[in-house]
Amino acid sequence: MSQASQALQEKKTDKELYDYQQGAINQIFEKFDTERDDYHLLYQLPTGGGKTVIFSEMVRQYLKHHNKKVLIMTHRVELCNQTAKMLNGFGVTNKVVNSKANLDDQGDYSCFVAMVETLNNRLNDGVLDISDVGLVIIDEAHYNSFTKLFKFFEKSFILGVTATPLSSNKELPMKDNYDELITGETIENLIENEFLARAETYAYDMGLTSLEIGSNGDYTVKSSEDLYSSPSMLQKLVDAYKRHSLGKKALIFNNGINTSINVYYAFKEADLPIMHLDNTATKKQRKQILQWFHETPDAILTSVSILTTGFDEPTIDTIILNRATKSLTLYYQMIGRGSRILNNKSKFTTIDLGNNLHRFGPWGADLDWQTIFKSPNFYADRIKDDEAIESNFKHDLSEEVKKEFSKSEDTYFDIKQTYKDAVVAGESSKVVLERSIEHHAKICIENSEDVYDALALAKLLKDDINQRIETYAKCISRSTYNFLKWLKDDYQKKLSSYLRTNFDEKFEEIHGFPPED
Repeated sequence: MSQASQALQEKKTDKELYDYQQGAINQIFEKFDTERDDYHLLYQLPTGGGKTVIFSEMVRQYLKHHNKKVLIMTHRVELCNQTAKMLNGFGVTNKVVNSKANLDDQGDYSCFVAMVETLNNRLNDGVLDISDVGLVIIDEAHYNSFTKLFKFFEKSFILGVTATPLSSNKELPMKDNYDELITGETIENLIENEFLARAETYAYDMGLTSLEIGSNGDYTVKSSEDLYSSPSMLQKLVDAYKRHSLGKKALIFNNGINTSINVYYAFKEADLPIMHLDNTATKKQRKQILQWFHETPDAILTSVSILTTGFDEPTIDTIILNRATKSLTLYYQMIGRGSRILNNKSKFTTIDLGNNLHRFGPWGADLDWQTIFKSPNFYADRIKDDEAIESNFKHDLSEEVKKEFSKSEDTYFDIKQTYKDAVVAGESSKVVLERSIEHHAKICIENSEDVYDALALAKLLKDDINQRIETYAKCISRSTYNFLKWLKDDYQKKLSSYLRTNFDEKFEEIHGFPPED
């Protein structure tokens, strides 16, 4: 539990809330008093801002002044239990309507907390009396599973609460189900006032054009697993963790169980303390794993989407997005898991291996939620696709390889610009690769004492060569597998041949003296 939540728990006896929380309650009640009885209001507040605290106090005040009942809907069992507990803390006796609940005593309660599917079943069976429910609160309202229940509450005031008022389904925009959006504090304000920690993001430029988009509008698990389970990607993940967060508590998000299991083995092999959690774990296993994660200072937990909501672990220091997503909501939820403050924790690390920062901008940048609510498609259509994102990347040698080329001032070669210059000059596109080979040869010779050193260094350039060839192929609009393979093999041969033929002459040009015999 965060300091903010603890402080609120301690203050709940005399109902003292933070100013912005009390302000939100006043705003919402004003709508309740002035709008029609069946008004649908949406309230936005960032993860960690205390949405449950706000609506728990609202329920307390509502029941005090109205002779009607309240129903709170959630979509996850953890959220259901957390909400019931928070309501109890505010002195609101409540009944949890789960699959095992006995509803014979429902007349004794004024407040019900239910999971959406269970509630749907109970309402369709007619075993829950909702005739006098005046206020319905929907937690995590951006999930569309709730909308099927709206027909049962045609006379109730509905309050949806969410950190991200953008529907999880493009075909079902939130503006179709809610009359109005009220926005709460921004992430930046909550950071400035020490309610949330600040994210320090390390974003890697990733090649994601092999990913496919599924019917839900996000990347498919299959294409994600093919990419993120590859040895090179697993190595990149381990290296990124070691570089930015070694010894720190980290939560890794993956798209697919197989990827998460592969991540588990990759970290195990690197002798790092890690556990894997997915939705196939039993309640007992889940509890044990989360207990271990809480108690172990340098614990690493690799998971698949199940810890995006209803999971509060303030000791997390690092969030790793080992996946790409097209969902702004998921992006904010994943990073938000690290934003809880604790003791002297004022910042946390985010490692992005899915170009998510390039796609959505920094977590905590003030988004215009009103515009997104009113015109969700306008927002969604402006999100860059992977090709557009990657066209702006400046691909250079990896840090490891760069160490071997420490005597070279510039290891980067701009294939795109060289191609444009060649076109303007009326030259053949072949000169682009010739100039690239000359550049690669130059940096090999700069860091060698003899031709054998240079040939050994040339072998380290494989990834950089592949990158240059792929960029070149896009420039000339030819990218079949066989063509690319031939180009890469041909490049390697020509680079080796160039070094053997020209080493002595180029060495003297660079150093001002011939190489030693």
